[in-house]
Amino acid sequence: MAKKKLWLGVACALAVGVGTALYVGGGAAAAPESTFVLLDGTARSTADLKGKVTLVNFWATSCTTCVAEMPKMVQTYDKYKDRGYDHVAVAMSYDPPSYVVNYAQTRKLPFKVAIDNTGNVAKAWGDVQLTPTTFLVNKRGEIVKRYVGEPDFAELHRLIEKLLAEA
Repeated sequence: MAKKKLWLGVACALAVGVGTALYVGGGAAAAPESTFVLLDGTARSTADLKGKVTLVNFWATSCTTCVAEMPKMVQTYDKYKDRGYDHVAVAMSYDPPSYVVNYAQTRKLPFKVAIDNTGNVAKAWGDVQLTPTTFLVNKRGEIVKRYVGEPDFAELHRLIEKLLAEA
């Protein structure tokens, strides 16, 4: 009986170890292929994210949590932008484009703002429906973390620092 418990313990430890290794070391999923149409009419693709640590934030002007977190998103961008960090704020398809443009201009959002008129970008990123939903993407173009709701910004900053330090 003791041997069986020992083997069970070893098997569980091994399973946890493998799971942790996948999560930490290479289990990150590639960011989905998508095209972001920015407010100035230009387009950026997922491939353009490679080489930088990027936050992809799905939001809406009608979302109170999104509006509340936006100053912290701006502070985060300002803090890391010169170190290889980027940010794409993707407005949901139901958000009137004129509201998004007005919000971005009046708040002087310093990062890229895209409008997902068709909903295809939200679908590609896991059928995002709740806002805010935010993805942190590493320099290799892999999703490292997904936040639904406002992120813990202290934890987010620690993770950004770690990802920026990676080769």
